[in-house]
Amino acid sequence: PRLLAATARSLAHASASGCLATVSAHEKIQGLPFGSCLPISDGPFNNSTGIPFFYMTAKDPVVADLMKNPTASLMLPESEGEFCRKNIVDPEDPQCVRVTLTGQMIAVSPEEVEFAKQAMFSRHPGMRKWPRQYEWFFMKMRIEHIWLLKWYGGVSNISKEEYFKAVPRKA
Repeated sequence: PRLLAATARSLAHASASGCLATVSAHEKIQGLPFGSCLPISDGPFNNSTGIPFFYMTAKDPVVADLMKNPTASLMLPESEGEFCRKNIVDPEDPQCVRVTLTGQMIAVSPEEVEFAKQAMFSRHPGMRKWPRQYEWFFMKMRIEHIWLLKWYGGVSNISKEEYFKAVPRKA
């Protein structure tokens, strides 16, 4: 279990983006799954928290969904991971690890905004120049469940305690 937790944490820390799925609040698809691929960061390169942070705007349909129902899933594929790249394996192949984090999306508290800025802007420096009229703000996921698909044969459920205790591998 510790190795699986470390793999999940490593993937969360190495991921620059992920696919966030929400429950749609939009009239024509209300109640259906809705997804968006977004830039993420679990902290600056030298400070992994395991908690995904996001830079969001209310103009994004996903934010409207989250305002009605903050429950979401975040899938992080190993598409750029060492194994898949070295072995020229299709990122969708089960040999390439994937972790899915589920939980509640919440706005970052004023006390955490500086850390969220460091986390996001250190990984995505261009964000600093995004148009201000979009009224960007920071969110994070309060993780409730961690699911790791590693190799063939099913998904491993990782406890939050093991996940947050794990130390990600150095890049």
